[in-house]
Amino acid sequence: MRKLFALAAFALATAAGLSHADEVVVYSARNEQLIKPLFDAYTRKTGVAVKFVTDNEAALLARLKAEGDKTPADVLMTVDAGNLWLAAQDGVLQPTHSAALKAAIPAHLRDPGDQWFGLSVRARTIVYNTRRVKPQDLSTYEDLADPKWKGRLCLRSSKKVYNQSLVATLIKAHGEEKTESIVRGWVANLAVPPFSDDTKAMEAVAAGQCDVTLVNTYYFGRLMAKQAELPLAIFWPNQAPGLAYEGVHVNVSGAGVTRHARRPDEARKLLEWLASPEAQSLYADQNLEYPANPAVPAAPAVAAWGRFKQSPINVAEAGRLQSRAVMLMDRAGYK
Repeated sequence: MRKLFALAAFALATAAGLSHADEVVVYSARNEQLIKPLFDAYTRKTGVAVKFVTDNEAALLARLKAEGDKTPADVLMTVDAGNLWLAAQDGVLQPTHSAALKAAIPAHLRDPGDQWFGLSVRARTIVYNTRRVKPQDLSTYEDLADPKWKGRLCLRSSKKVYNQSLVATLIKAHGEEKTESIVRGWVANLAVPPFSDDTKAMEAVAAGQCDVTLVNTYYFGRLMAKQAELPLAIFWPNQAPGLAYEGVHVNVSGAGVTRHARRPDEARKLLEWLASPEAQSLYADQNLEYPANPAVPAAPAVAAWGRFKQSPINVAEAGRLQSRAVMLMDRAGYK
């Protein structure tokens, strides 16, 4: 009888272990409507259930740190390389050694230490009023500091990480002194105080309050899908060869395996699938972003904005230099 109980206990433990292995837990700062279709597709393909918790990135990072080795999370997924860099610095991620991920995700879109990988790309570019600006009048991010744009520039608040990341990469390219001069020029050229979000800045451009602004491309896509008649267009800056800052500033949404993941192999497999051609278009299309995997074409609506050269600066620099960027923007009077 004792042997029967022991065998029964072993069988239950084994079954529980199999069930435990057939799931993966994700902490996600991406909205449920953007990630659930992906996770459902992964479950249909593999039989592995994806359980997820959504919250803002600061709350998820604090939760991971508080839970320590008791965390149920296997994967952290968030937006902006600055947030991913901070997670790595705070010790809540671990390196993921994967030839598939390295083959799929270009080096400048992933952590140099392989602790996180970009999974979709957002470009922060110039949007202009087509009735008041000619494309040949535009050139670079730096040129928006020229006095010819005085009273013609709108910007989103410096409090948002997107502009902090852009300025951080400008510091990487130009150093702090020149970057501060550029940001002071932007501030001097503002037509109105900075806006709380990209959409309001574009609406001001369309209304003629200003002529140009800087936005993430998916905000442009969302606004034009609702109001196609607006006199707005995208311009890809910094495309000429030989510039100190060459290429459009890009950032990522991405993910990494948590330091205390209970199922690191399942976590790695989920990341590899998310980087695969099968998943990449779905992942990016949900939010009008670009696939991080260059072998995967952008959605037609996104591709219609035209091709551009990305900045080769590793997006991790947006995190490494973020605090310096914030202090610089404050010194320059950029609110």
